[in-house]
Amino acid sequence: MRAHPFRLNLALLLGLLLAIGLSLVAGKVWLPWDAWSASDPRWLIIVELRLPRTMLALLVGAALGLAGAAMQGYLRNPLADPGLFGISSGAALGAVLSLFFGYAASAFLLPLFALTGAAVSMTLLALLAGRSGSLILFALAGMMLSSVTGSMTALAISLAPTPFAASEIVTWLMGALTDRSWQDVRIALPIIGLGVVSLALTARSLDALTLGEQAARSMGVDPRRLQLLIVLGVGLCVGAAVISAGIIGFVGLMVPHIVRPLAGGRPSALLLPSALGGALLLLLADSLVRAAPTVSELRLGIAMSMLGGPFFLALLIHMRRSLA
Repeated sequence: MRAHPFRLNLALLLGLLLAIGLSLVAGKVWLPWDAWSASDPRWLIIVELRLPRTMLALLVGAALGLAGAAMQGYLRNPLADPGLFGISSGAALGAVLSLFFGYAASAFLLPLFALTGAAVSMTLLALLAGRSGSLILFALAGMMLSSVTGSMTALAISLAPTPFAASEIVTWLMGALTDRSWQDVRIALPIIGLGVVSLALTARSLDALTLGEQAARSMGVDPRRLQLLIVLGVGLCVGAAVISAGIIGFVGLMVPHIVRPLAGGRPSALLLPSALGGALLLLLADSLVRAAPTVSELRLGIAMSMLGGPFFLALLIHMRRSLA
């Protein structure tokens, strides 16, 4: 059943407010409401540890959800995911190289390496796709980049100079928001902000593209400009997410599918609900992994893979039955 866009976005915002409250009190040690006072020493736990982690979960989830919705609208493929472009694996490769060479000790070097990796992948993707704006060529170029950067990351792990470096790389690639600070928020916020603006500018063109490439061209859509905005927006959003949390999969795939029946089929109508839904999903997942009764905290990337794998399988089964 389709909901009114305003009501859908309002419901997601209310859900986010409740999830934020849960995120601030949940953990191995639950903080009662009487700890919310500057005179209480537990207030520092909220302000310096849980609040920046909550903000990063919101930013990363919104970035991945929005990127997934934009990708599915651009490629007109409901199975499209931001990882398909090779930008997330390029950013991961940059971060892995900083860990490999021991440059991650500086707070700004790992984000710089990761952002450089995302930028290189974005540039290569634009060059490989060419000026035609062809969707098929664009998807194939993204798959090739993802394969190459993934193999280079595996090579870096196998050639790690020390077992500690290899363990650090593998742990980081699992994805998590553990021990994040306000400095991580300050790094991610402007990058994700630029990515969101770039993807917001594609809304009308994505709607026109649903009629076909030729029809979109006749309506004044510039395929090359649209492609560049998509590459830039997805690259910034996904690159910032990788910088902040490592590899977090399936958010950009699941969230658009969950909100599409409520938001409608227009790609532009799906962008904002996907961003809000992505933020809500990742915030709830992060609260769950913190509060789970495990000896050590479950990595967020693993939790999302455990959730996304069955979702993807169910989606494939549903699509197969609909085509039968």
